[in-house]
Amino acid sequence: MSVTPTDLLREHGIQVTAQRLAVLRAVSGQPHISAEDVTIVAGTDIGAISRQAVYDALGVLLEKGLIRRIQPVGSPARYEDRVDDNHHHLICRDCGRLVDVDCAVGAAPCLTASDDNGYEIDEADVAYWGRCPQCQANELALSGVASPTVDRRSSSTASIRTKSSPHTTPESDGTHDRH
Repeated sequence: MSVTPTDLLREHGIQVTAQRLAVLRAVSGQPHISAEDVTIVAGTDIGAISRQAVYDALGVLLEKGLIRRIQPVGSPARYEDRVDDNHHHLICRDCGRLVDVDCAVGAAPCLTASDDNGYEIDEADVAYWGRCPQCQANELALSGVASPTVDRRSSSTASIRTKSSPHTTPESDGTHDRH
């Protein structure tokens, strides 16, 4: 039997309101959602909700440990309901897409600091930055780099070369000098 959002709030001693339920459903339904998007989703769910009510509900849910706040550098805070483990995140530098990655190695904190300075470390918050597959594909499509071109001028067999090949000339691949 699964726990309903109402039961979850009650189990954590949180007064059940339509706003809190709508915010919890929004975060549960869209991992890594921004507060702005929570406002839109929750407003659609219950008809209307103020931005302040969203922030108040997010604060209560954070305080009680039902959701987690992630703040990638240069990005608005994001919220998720995956709080039962010590996972990390992959963040796309181009589009800002954020995805979960299981712990690097073993159980929490899963990474060992070179010097803990006397701290009792219980969590490692790691963000891996790079470019998502879609942004990589978009760049390749726009730049033409490594996209295969077929030279159909050869007599019996077509030779395939990439546009970045040093042997490809504007005359052979149909492109013009873009400098």
